[in-house]
Amino acid sequence: MDIRFQVDSAPVLGPVLVLFAVAVVVRVRRGRWSRYHALLQLAAGVYLSAVLSLTVFPLNVTWGMYANQASWVGQINFIPLLTADLTFIPNVMLLVPAGFLLPLLFRHADSPARAALITATVSLALEAGQLLSYLVLNNGRSVDVNDVLANTLGGLAGYALARLALKAPSLRAPLLAAARPGSAALREEHRRTTAGDTPPPASIADPVVRP
Repeated sequence: MDIRFQVDSAPVLGPVLVLFAVAVVVRVRRGRWSRYHALLQLAAGVYLSAVLSLTVFPLNVTWGMYANQASWVGQINFIPLLTADLTFIPNVMLLVPAGFLLPLLFRHADSPARAALITATVSLALEAGQLLSYLVLNNGRSVDVNDVLANTLGGLAGYALARLALKAPSLRAPLLAAARPGSAALREEHRRTTAGDTPPPASIADPVVRP
């Protein structure tokens, strides 16, 4: 049986993104999230969809005579940096937004080391997904350790930008207002205010958020 067809990202990720947006609106209407929280969640959802569109889709399904006959081991580059090329730069930029979002969304992203670990895990998951798509769909995607290194550097750069933004008076209040309850950014702000270092921004006290 010879099969060859392509699955684009829009028919798959489009409906998922619409359902996610509807769920966000419902939570806002029920008072569980403020508009700031909703905007951050929607931004994260759109960003994740864009990353999947670039790294996973389109899915080229090939079986039979159309299948890629190369060994799956040959699809993996285990040598770091030596074979790096200009694609290293876009791969760094790809996860900069992810690093920026980490302290605003997750409670454990409270240090550069943990941000690097989370980013590296996400990158490894993307590379594993590409390898799995090759094994199952025979679509010829490759796996490169340089992509993991570049993604991790991008995540660290984004995390550093988030830390700088949270120290800027004009950006700190809206970012904290949008941060997910229990996130690293809000936990640090709580420690800071309870220690008497700085007064809490008025904007983060306005929304009533229930788990």
